[in-house]
Amino acid sequence: MAKRRGDLLGVRAALSDRLLPVLVGAMSFLAALALGGALASATLAASWQGDTASALTIQVPQPTAQDAAHHGTRLAAVQQALAASKNVADVHVLSEAQINRLIAPWLGSDAASLGLSLPAIITGQWTGPGGTDQLTAELQQVSPGALLKTGALWAQRVAALTTSLQACALAVLLIVALVAAAVVAVATRSGLAQLRETIETVHGLGALDADIAARFAARATWLALAGSIGGTVLALPVLGWLAWLAAPFTGGSQFNHLFSLPPALLALVPLLPGCSALIGWATAQITVRGWLRRLP
Repeated sequence: MAKRRGDLLGVRAALSDRLLPVLVGAMSFLAALALGGALASATLAASWQGDTASALTIQVPQPTAQDAAHHGTRLAAVQQALAASKNVADVHVLSEAQINRLIAPWLGSDAASLGLSLPAIITGQWTGPGGTDQLTAELQQVSPGALLKTGALWAQRVAALTTSLQACALAVLLIVALVAAAVVAVATRSGLAQLRETIETVHGLGALDADIAARFAARATWLALAGSIGGTVLALPVLGWLAWLAAPFTGGSQFNHLFSLPPALLALVPLLPGCSALIGWATAQITVRGWLRRLP
């Protein structure tokens, strides 16, 4: 087969432009999805943590009984204490129907028919700094037995889940990079095997290891870059579709998320082809130089 001008070793023929770009493109596709998953989990966690950590739930047992000062019912006293607090907003007393819907999976749709004395449930948002110990003490004074719970525990669990998801995404990125390097190494060694006689001849005539490695590295870099660009481009509509599906969980518009991705993702995804090209170049250099050192 006639060699192309500037390719005296025949590297273009030895490193085919069929299989290697496809495999690197597949790796880039997976890397883009992993990167999108890591950023999406961080975005969702930030949205959920802000709402969950500040959520307040107050249970008032025997809400119609008199409060500690005998000025009214316990429920009314707790409502007045919450209204007087500057750090509590969006106070809402759940209706009987809402409470029934909450406990229906455990007690049925009508808990009143069981003869149980259910507490009143009040929800709200904590807007103040620090903890809620002082507010809890105030509620206990006006309505003994009142319980106040925040979403701090759930926020911590969401943070732990997010950390786990991001660690998994980073592990996937590392595995993808290693697999891409392995693919380039195998393709390079296959090309070296095909050109063994030619390389041994030019090497024996005084060709430098750096020159031979540079020719293979240039070819591997180009193939990795081309394949990665294709895989990255194919991943963009998939990422847009996933962002559209996740839009309701972040309170955004599905229409907007269908055509726009997070800025961080848009900034990082275009770097994938460059990273793939760098992996191709470095792997080819290491593989060829190691192979040449073992020549007699």
